[in-house]
Amino acid sequence: MNRKFKISTASIAVAATILAACATPPAPGAAPAAPAAPAATTAPAAAAATEAPKATEAPAAASTGAVKITWWHINTQDNGKKAFQAVADEFMKAHPNVKIEITVIENEAFKAKLATNMQSGNPPDIFQSWGGGVLGQYAKAGLVQDLTDAFKVDNFADTIQPGPLGLYTINGKIYGVPWNAGMIGFWYRKDMFKKAGIAEPPATWNDLLVDVKKLKDAKITPIALGEKDKWPGHFYWVYAAVRLGGKAAFDAAYSRQGKFSDAPFVKAGEEIKKLIDLQPFQEGFLGAAYGDHIAAMANGKAAMELMGHWAYGADSGSAKDQALKDYQDNIGWFPFPTMDGMVGDPGDALGGGDGFAIGKNAPPEAIDFVKFFLSKEHQTQMAKAGIAVPPTVKGAEAGLDNPLLKEIQKRAGAAKYFQLYYDQYLPPAVGSLVNDETQKLFAGTTTPEKLAAAIEDAAATELKP
Repeated sequence: MNRKFKISTASIAVAATILAACATPPAPGAAPAAPAAPAATTAPAAAAATEAPKATEAPAAASTGAVKITWWHINTQDNGKKAFQAVADEFMKAHPNVKIEITVIENEAFKAKLATNMQSGNPPDIFQSWGGGVLGQYAKAGLVQDLTDAFKVDNFADTIQPGPLGLYTINGKIYGVPWNAGMIGFWYRKDMFKKAGIAEPPATWNDLLVDVKKLKDAKITPIALGEKDKWPGHFYWVYAAVRLGGKAAFDAAYSRQGKFSDAPFVKAGEEIKKLIDLQPFQEGFLGAAYGDHIAAMANGKAAMELMGHWAYGADSGSAKDQALKDYQDNIGWFPFPTMDGMVGDPGDALGGGDGFAIGKNAPPEAIDFVKFFLSKEHQTQMAKAGIAVPPTVKGAEAGLDNPLLKEIQKRAGAAKYFQLYYDQYLPPAVGSLVNDETQKLFAGTTTPEKLAAAIEDAAATELKP
């Protein structure tokens, strides 16, 4: 399992460097979904962008003669590489004039290589993207194509789940497309809940706090957390902010019409502190890495974890023999609970995934190939093979055989507001500070008010109205 978005804060830094190299405005990337975006959308509106991105429009007609397409992706696992190559081979067979040159690059190497090409104004034709702020910066720099009109052909955009597509939508224009996407939620052990006398997973935050106490009374560690790596803890505060402030609070703070020190963000810290004060995590959680977190959950050392759609595969890979069977027989999932006084919709989601953007110089066949790659047939096959999990193409969930992943895919796709992880979406100085400050909250070295104020101070410098 790759926690692919873990590298994204650095990717934003790369994008900022690119913008400087291209002499583009210093303003942060536009939000994934603007008011004019498809009904799918969601996460932060691009109110911060005062002018439309300068991205290149998609070519109107297919090329003539021999065509070469460069495709960079980060799927380094053997099954993924083979599946991607097979789709490329199938497309080339149907289009003999097209040659797709694939470069498979590990996450960190991808960032460095893409930065070099972006700085020279020579992006690959098709390349890995997580959407959000980084893609918005590429769009402002004119380095990626506006795919809006191309995706209207045959109603292609309508075949993609609206929530995830919103992460690639800026000011109502589409600059990329997701091929898998999921959301953060609580994974829990049914056997441990039963032992603690908990009949159903909690629906509200107060219910969760009560269940934590029941688990502790039953001598069960309630929650696994690898807070040495910071990003696992950031999920708690961000999701609480999503619940309490909804899309409106984030959009206001991002556009500088509001602040990250406004009431919903302070309240988010206060609610998370209620959980922290119960001491629900395993001993030494502040020094535990994500690998330790996985091991605790997989081997029955904790009853819950707040984690993404990849958790089932990651945890299963960490368990062996009887522990693996116990895990798979007892694992369940529930969405982040609702909160008293929440403004957000109960279906609002925090999440992300993988997708593709099209470089400014790419031939129209590159767009044709991406559509081919995201056909229902191909995505269903990849979902069945455990590659596109969860898939973003409507109907491709038929390839999933895990009911929990099907539930996650359904909820992520239906979200009215799909918020990209803050540490990925926000500029690096802000996103990294979110991780730092939330870690301090877990360590008891800051307060909810100071946490929100610190993030606001960084945002006031980095985010320009």
